[in-house]
Amino acid sequence: MPITALLVAGRRPGIDPLAAYFGIEDKVLIPVNGEAMLSRVARTLVDHPAIARVVILAQEPDRLLAAVPWMQKHERITTSAGGASVSKAVAKAVRANSDGFPFLLTTADNILLDHVMIDAFIAGASSHDLAVALVERQTLLAAYPASQRTWLRFRDGAWSGANLFWFGDPRVDQVLALWQTIEQQRKKGSAIIRAFGPVMLVMVGLHLLTIDQAIARAGRRFGLDAIPVALPFAEACIDVDKPDDHQLASEILARRVGPR
Repeated sequence: MPITALLVAGRRPGIDPLAAYFGIEDKVLIPVNGEAMLSRVARTLVDHPAIARVVILAQEPDRLLAAVPWMQKHERITTSAGGASVSKAVAKAVRANSDGFPFLLTTADNILLDHVMIDAFIAGASSHDLAVALVERQTLLAAYPASQRTWLRFRDGAWSGANLFWFGDPRVDQVLALWQTIEQQRKKGSAIIRAFGPVMLVMVGLHLLTIDQAIARAGRRFGLDAIPVALPFAEACIDVDKPDDHQLASEILARRVGPR
């Protein structure tokens, strides 16, 4: 089953604090252990045997690729220019590549992504219309107790996103449309849950639902078979948003021996 990977590499409005910290205009070009974040994630994707092509989503993708020459020359890397809205850029790319289902979506700051994580996610997601990768709080804290993430709390624990999404059916365009209405509140769990209606908000607020039940219920609103894929890897939910994240990711990558 050939998969199209969508790699989000654009800039959000305003000055990115991490890019400013490193004196670089584009966050995705910040080097980690000698390689730009965009380059590292793109290499992980194109080297995976299940991924047929990688589409880079950014405001000026050609300018980014010019900074990473090997990507310019790669026959399985294409680009899609979009505006400041990530959700609109993703929806545009899905429409433009409608023959590319299923899609795997990730971000250029997801630099600890490796083939083991991708394999686990595909195995859990591939028979479903929509899937999102998550890591349970205790999985992260057992390995990196000082790491701070944004947590969504459910009856079976607190969960953080792993920047991996699966679009297995064209009807996900309904979910992408909803995403556009809540994109600016993506770090507020209650705002995301509220978008699925007051009943969902109350049930989650009272911890009446497990993460599986909540996502399945949200998917049914759109006639989709939606599931969470719980990943057992603490590193899967560590993306690079702050200098501390950059330092931690650098240390983890330095410890890795050989390809994963």
